[in-house]
Amino acid sequence: MSESDAGSDILVLHGGAGPGSVATIATHLSESAHVLVPTHPGWDGTPRPAEVNSIPDLARSYLRILAERDLREVVVIGSSIGGWIAAEMAVRDTGNRLAGLILIDAVGIRVDDAPIRDIFALTPEQVARYSWHDPERAPRSAPEPTPAQAAARRANMAALRYYAGDPYMHNPNLAARLPEVSAPTLLLWGESDGIATPAYGAAYAAAFGDARLEIISEAGHLPHMEQPEATFAHLDAHLSALRKAS
Repeated sequence: MSESDAGSDILVLHGGAGPGSVATIATHLSESAHVLVPTHPGWDGTPRPAEVNSIPDLARSYLRILAERDLREVVVIGSSIGGWIAAEMAVRDTGNRLAGLILIDAVGIRVDDAPIRDIFALTPEQVARYSWHDPERAPRSAPEPTPAQAAARRANMAALRYYAGDPYMHNPNLAARLPEVSAPTLLLWGESDGIATPAYGAAYAAAFGDARLEIISEAGHLPHMEQPEATFAHLDAHLSALRKAS
């Protein structure tokens, strides 16, 4: 867990690409908020406890951390599977600790008309093609990664498959529970996301009781990396509205 120490409480949850993929969000918020950025078990060399073996288990773990720290009025920001974890937290938030959600190109529900692309069947180059509006801007490792880099990449992918591989990238029970979520929810979506398309995002937003969808132009699955200014403008506006409403 990395954290900054100022202002209101924000939990930032990374996706399959690991904690580095949400570093820009954490940096943007760190001067004005107390930002918690955990590394999910199994990523970046961390162990996977036997009792934590699903996305709902991760959601329960993070709710327990909030309770142990007695944190309330927490905004949860999640990218990809991090957004899925945030949604699972919201439907289990019996302690009313969450003030709002921001889901960035999240997965977690099944949408028959807009299925999530199977990333486990893709090469790294294909993942970049479908994840980025401009694949040339995708971070690239050395052409010949070191054995340690290759092992870390395999371990991260294994962790993603462990938590989200079966059923693939969704909880069959989640969509039916999203209308219960009272925390105001913003969904930010890259217009060019080829992993979970904007049509998927629209269906996700419609499943909530109180949510709105904003599309980020010239961005894919990680709009905060491709179009940070536009993404942060929406993010800041939602956070400001939550503060005024509290």
